[in-house]
Amino acid sequence: MLKKIKHLWHIIRQLSGDDAYERYLKHHAEFHASAVDAPPPLSRQDFFKYWQESKWSGINRCC
Repeated sequence: MLKKIKHLWHIIRQLSGDDAYERYLKHHAEFHASAVDAPPPLSRQDFFKYWQESKWSGINRCC
């Protein structure tokens, strides 16, 4: 039962975007950290600011 609840919570976090920063850090560590000139990962605050700006800037409608 507890395993199912944890799995459901994991899915809810993915759908809501709550785990976006953790996924960003994982991606950064896997693909960018090994590069010599790679910038350091964004702070949590800077990441969410960038994420919100990219999500809500521009035209977000079909018509």
